[in-house]
Amino acid sequence: MRKKLIAANWKMYKTPDQTSAFFREFLPMVAGHDRDEIAVFPPFIDLPVAAEAVKGSNIAIGGQDLYWEKEGAFTGEISPAMLLALGCTHVIIGHSERRQYFGETDDTVNLKLKAALEAGLTPIVCVGEVLEEREAGLTDDVLRRQCVRAFHKLSGKKAAKLVIAYEPVWAIGTGRTATPQLASEAHGLIRSEVGKGLGEELARKIRLLYGGSVKPENAKALMTEEEIDGALVGGASLDPKSFTEIVKY
Repeated sequence: MRKKLIAANWKMYKTPDQTSAFFREFLPMVAGHDRDEIAVFPPFIDLPVAAEAVKGSNIAIGGQDLYWEKEGAFTGEISPAMLLALGCTHVIIGHSERRQYFGETDDTVNLKLKAALEAGLTPIVCVGEVLEEREAGLTDDVLRRQCVRAFHKLSGKKAAKLVIAYEPVWAIGTGRTATPQLASEAHGLIRSEVGKGLGEELARKIRLLYGGSVKPENAKALMTEEEIDGALVGGASLDPKSFTEIVKY
């Protein structure tokens, strides 16, 4: 049985003070909730406050991105070791917004994934198609390509901590959500690609999250699908009450 992971991607929202306020309200509401794992991904400047706030709780903290080099002249970047030093255990890699706005490619996703695993972080690798690709019937091809390139020269043994999030890009922040059936079909394809690239044993164990306008109203229908092992939540995770409703679907 795969334990579900409910992850909050705050994107470019919240100051350190707002982060403290969130956790003051959120932590009591999910205290003792051990059915699922919970992880929150604040902006980099909020990580120290978030890590301090969740000490002794059941909440993990992660970074929204990383760079694959250990250190160097890479202005504006953050290394795996820096995330670890701030108390992070998780990291998001290849989010569609990083791909769309900041030049992330399948190849840089691969480099970041290998660096995260090498450092002992739990990476959530994001894959998914844009609207034009779905309407052209290219969803399967896109997901296969993204998985094959992400797993390049990676062994199943090294990838044991890997989590994958399926994000249909056309559903992110639009209010449109893939139906549970569509999401489940995409997850089945991804699991098949994991089996081909990293071995059937890992394919059975790997957790596949759904991301794309997850809200309290649709969380239960999505989470009860056998192939969906959790959620990567955007806007609805910014409010502690809303995110608690999703966690407790």
